[in-house]
Amino acid sequence: MDTPQPTGAATLPLSRIRKGDNPRRYFDRRKHDELVASILRRGVLQPILLRPTGDADDTYAIVAGERRYRAALEAFGPEAQVPVVIREMTDQEALEAAIDENDIRDDASETEQADAAVRILAACHHDRAEAAGRLGWSRAKLDRRLALANLSDAVKRALDERRIKIGHAELLAAVPGDKQDKALETILGSGLDVSRTRDLLMRVTQNLASACFDKTECATCPFNSGAQRALFETHIDDGHCTNPGCFELKTQVAEMIRFEEQERAEKAARAAAPPAVDDAGDDEQDDVLDESSPSPEVRERSGDVGSSDGNGARASGPSTRAHSTSNAPTTPKATVTAKSIVARTTDLREATWRTALARALAGDAARAQTTILVAAMSGTLPQIKAETLRARAGLLVGATFPDLDYGAKIAAIRALPEPQSSTVLSAIGAAYARDVSTFGHVADLCRAFDVDLRDVWQVDQAFLERYTKDELKFIAQECGLISHMGEKAFARLLGSKKADLIAGMLNRTGFDWAGRLPGAMTLDGQYGPPPNRAAACRDARP
Repeated sequence: MDTPQPTGAATLPLSRIRKGDNPRRYFDRRKHDELVASILRRGVLQPILLRPTGDADDTYAIVAGERRYRAALEAFGPEAQVPVVIREMTDQEALEAAIDENDIRDDASETEQADAAVRILAACHHDRAEAAGRLGWSRAKLDRRLALANLSDAVKRALDERRIKIGHAELLAAVPGDKQDKALETILGSGLDVSRTRDLLMRVTQNLASACFDKTECATCPFNSGAQRALFETHIDDGHCTNPGCFELKTQVAEMIRFEEQERAEKAARAAAPPAVDDAGDDEQDDVLDESSPSPEVRERSGDVGSSDGNGARASGPSTRAHSTSNAPTTPKATVTAKSIVARTTDLREATWRTALARALAGDAARAQTTILVAAMSGTLPQIKAETLRARAGLLVGATFPDLDYGAKIAAIRALPEPQSSTVLSAIGAAYARDVSTFGHVADLCRAFDVDLRDVWQVDQAFLERYTKDELKFIAQECGLISHMGEKAFARLLGSKKADLIAGMLNRTGFDWAGRLPGAMTLDGQYGPPPNRAAACRDARP
């Protein structure tokens, strides 16, 4: 059948035209039928834009006009002649022209625009400003469409076919892909409107305020409801995680780290606790002091302080000294330094830094990857205890993972979504931080990643109870407490019982221990002041 043709247009038979790389997936049946009826009456009035395919059969690919091609093919068959415009175009030029045609001629669906935006962004090397400019969109529109690109195929089809509204799709875009199809079934099966869908999703989200793990990554996570609020008019309340699987994994990893930290600290405390004789000696001495008594240092210089024997009994003091040899040699008192007291904290220091590194790696997959690669290339990766990861495989990968054969385990790992893969990688890095035998490797990693112990550790009673009074005085000096109180006031405090001395050090008005890291706990033996040095100086003034 001959078709009406516009005057002066080049024509080609439909048999020599091939579908191009059109971002459009969905063609509305009603609109298609209307276009077929129009073409039967008037022919194809607007030329189809083509470009050569380069194939030997001399065919051309559609750049713009696939709806007209489909309708003409149904109306007249493959031998019908249609008007065409043929241009030489690159793949990128053809894609941009197709997107523009869809926007202008017959609005593409939001999901089609989303898929096209992903392709343009990749061509622009992920420069969003350039991609928005090429598409002729605002940056906000580009960001919204890219967020919709994360929808599952089933949700995309439902939106294209208008079985759900854009509000439904915006809400589902904040849900992990493996949960979207189930949510879609509920929406369609129960006939949920957008408001009821929002209420449903709110019930399965997690409140980030209650999270026990480091939430640094959450700030930029697409499953943070705050990110959705910035994009879409329809969203759930701020401060919620819409990825319960990731939330649960991070929570359990954090709990494992906390438990192991507590276990290590308790073990270190038992191993490094000072002998009972030290405290007994201090307390016995404290019991005979009253407010009018001179300080221990003054009494020692004047020869008034006796020493205690191995059973805590007091040796000869002023009343018995006449019966002893006046020229008996005395052992000079050792000078207290950070290096001299570090032996009391070796276990605690190493356990605390290992935990700080484990936390840093558990919250950063990129750091964990670097750690794993260095460990593998240096031959220390096998130091991770086999049971450390094997026992947690069910938690990190899936409940059935430990029972799978090796081939199935490969498939399970390959099928992990990106957020879960990152969590597994972080868990391996954290395990290395805890298990590697050489503490020097832990120290080097902490320095490389700028891990700061001051962020997670603070002087407390359990720490101070490890030390003698002279060592406590040294800590008070290097941390600025003596400067804050004044030497005379601290000397009076030093004359009290050890328990009262510690309480007085910890609860001194106007002095904040936060961020102050004694040299015995640092990697280089040097005192670590609070990050805000100006504040530290103000705190240190009496």
